[in-house]
Amino acid sequence: MEILLVEDDPGDVLMTREAFEDHRVPNNVSVVGDGVSALEFLRKQGQYAQAPTPDLVLLDLNLPKMDGLEVLAVAKGDPMLRHIPVVVLTTSDAQEDVVGSYSLHANAYVTKPVDFDRFIDVVRRIDDFFVSVVRLPGR
Repeated sequence: MEILLVEDDPGDVLMTREAFEDHRVPNNVSVVGDGVSALEFLRKQGQYAQAPTPDLVLLDLNLPKMDGLEVLAVAKGDPMLRHIPVVVLTTSDAQEDVVGSYSLHANAYVTKPVDFDRFIDVVRRIDDFFVSVVRLPGR
């Protein structure tokens, strides 16, 4: 499975990669650190011209250049991208972020646990769900 992780915190990138690497199902995880790069990746623009089309996007909300809600709005408003599932994976537990994400058609909203073991468990559960339970477009 091709996963795009949109995350600017190097520690969270490391933990997410570790959760996927140590899990039973191999995934290819690409990482971008800001909202503008996320859209360039998804649209295969510039340095991302050869980027794989992700089967799943894990999207932080607190991003430089363009925040996650803006990325979500653009991606879900684009007929070429809207079919890609987006899981908002963020530290925010603010109700307005939850409501805003779902109103922009996020497929799920997950608040990042601060505890390392819980964080790993959450990422693995997301992986299990999207690999073993749901049927993704093009798969």
